[in-house]
Amino acid sequence: MIAIIDYGVGNVQAFLNLYKFLGFKAYRASNSKDLNIAQRIVLPGVGHFDHAMNKLVSSGMITKLEELVMSKKLPIIGICVGMQMLAESSEEGDSPGLNWLPGKVRAFNNYNKSFNLPTPHMGWNNLIPNSNSRLFSKGFENGAQFYFLHSFFFDCTDKENVVAKANYGFDFDAVVSCDNVHGIQCHPEKSHHWGFQLLKNFAEI
Repeated sequence: MIAIIDYGVGNVQAFLNLYKFLGFKAYRASNSKDLNIAQRIVLPGVGHFDHAMNKLVSSGMITKLEELVMSKKLPIIGICVGMQMLAESSEEGDSPGLNWLPGKVRAFNNYNKSFNLPTPHMGWNNLIPNSNSRLFSKGFENGAQFYFLHSFFFDCTDKENVVAKANYGFDFDAVVSCDNVHGIQCHPEKSHHWGFQLLKNFAEI
C-alpha cells in the first residue's frame, strides 16, 4: 500500500492515477492516522521550499513520518521539492529541512557554469543513472529522459548516495538514495514511460 502524502503541496491525484494505471494500491494520506497502513511513501512537492516545509509541519504528519522512515525504515521517495525537503536546509529559504538524507539545496544561479543559463531549468533532459540502483534496476537499459522544472538542486553530502546525474551547465545530483530514503528532482509523473518505470521500481523495492 503506497501512501501519497497530501499536505496541500503537489499533484497528489497524478500519482494516484499513475499507480492505479500501473496496478498498485495507492491512497491519499492527509493525517497521521492515514499513515498507519503505509508500506511505501511518496512525498510530492512543488513551489517554494519554506512554504512546502511549513505546510508539512502544519499537517501534523512529521512525527509519524519520522517514525516510519527513520525508525521503521519504510521506503520513501521525495519528488521535486519533496526531494529537496529531505535535505538539511535550502538556499531558497530559512526553514530547516527534514535532514533524512545528508545534503543541502543549492541555487543554480550561484554557480559560474550555470549563472548565465535561464532559470528555472525547465524541460526534458537526459538522466545518467547508476544501474546498480534499485530505482533503475529495470527498464532503463537504453537511457532515459525526464522532465525538469526547478531553480535549485539537492547537493548530496556523500556522493556515494547519488544514483543519477543530469547536466545544466554542470553535472548535478538528480536522484539520490540512501538505504530506504530516495529522492528525485525531476517529475516522473510527467516523464512518460521512463517516469512510470521509475515509480514502478520504487513500488517494488
